Amino acid sequence: MGPADLAAAAEALFRAQEDRVPIAPLTGTWEGLDVTAAYEVQLANIARRVDAGDSVQGHKVGLSAKAMQQMLGVDEPDYGHLLESMFLWESDAVEVGRFLQPRAEIEVAFVLGRTLEGPGVTVADAIRATDFVLPSIEIVDSRVADWNIRLPDTVADNASSGAVVLGGSPTKLTDLDVRLVGATLRSNGELRETGASGAVLGNPAVAVAWLANKVAAFGVTLEAGHVIMPGSCTRMIPVAAGDVVTAEFDRLGSVSVSFT
Repeated sequence: MGPADLAAAAEALFRAQEDRVPIAPLTGTWEGLDVTAAYEVQLANIARRVDAGDSVQGHKVGLSAKAMQQMLGVDEPDYGHLLESMFLWESDAVEVGRFLQPRAEIEVAFVLGRTLEGPGVTVADAIRATDFVLPSIEIVDSRVADWNIRLPDTVADNASSGAVVLGGSPTKLTDLDVRLVGATLRSNGELRETGASGAVLGNPAVAVAWLANKVAAFGVTLEAGHVIMPGSCTRMIPVAAGDVVTAEFDRLGSVSVSFT
């Protein structure tokens, strides 16, 4: 894809977000959209948001579960950026209308205490760099109609990012085995999903290390203070106005978000 096509793809996603109208899969419109080009599209829209006054406050890893990788026919995760405008307060009700096709999933969020700069970052480096972990809910969203996505579609669409709600109870990694954190996802009090942190590449710290090395190829560094969402412990569920979604984690506590 040439510069004009990349710009057009980025504009299509930007307009879908602004107008709240999903678009057809990018891979059907631009046959030359591969993963490398898709990351260029993602970075173009992140730069546009930052230029307008937003700021990068972290990153997310997507497709960290083997089942999702198999579904899209890939053998590694993808990543997206977390902007300041994506972080929501747990005490606030969230308007469903700010999203297009929202779904919720739950994750062990890592908060970095020091910078992680790849390549060559190991799991031990990721653990040393982590200040604490938090219970969290990620609201994923897609600007592509009916979630009809292939890997380049979700990469270009900032890894299908929507918003993040963080719990307020920090836990040091020395106080738990981050591979063995059980988790439940409830909607309106009903148990919808159960899982464990080990579903994320066997250890969510592996996802943090992978991310640091992956973004290095694009000149990106994971900064101290940034939030890293390593991937979901459970399958995602759709949400609608009136729903209250709660994530409960062994040793980490819980976090909830309500939708209006």
